[in-house]
Amino acid sequence: MNPDFADHLRELFAPIGAIRIKRMFGGAGIYVDDIMFALIADDVLYLKADAENRKLFESENLEPFSYMAKGKQRVSLSYFRAPDEAMDSPQAMQPWARSALGAALRNARTKRKQPG
Repeated sequence: MNPDFADHLRELFAPIGAIRIKRMFGGAGIYVDDIMFALIADDVLYLKADAENRKLFESENLEPFSYMAKGKQRVSLSYFRAPDEAMDSPQAMQPWARSALGAALRNARTKRKQPG
């Protein structure tokens, strides 16, 4: 992961809280507190989506994050590429980041409610 890109993302996300970037699976997860709301793959930022905010990403024709699982099939996760214009400033990123964090929080609540 490009350290300059990571620093830029910390700046962009600063208005929503203390940001932690953790390397994982050849990319990185972006967390506020212990909630992962974004990921970096090949120096591209993807933001968390769910049923509530997915249409926002789709209406902007933003591509979902996907990867090849064991070289056999393409798997898509609930993350979408961040819009280019949101990468320009914390103010431009803030609504997107808050939407992604909301999706991540809803997902975390759903997981806690499921019987284990």
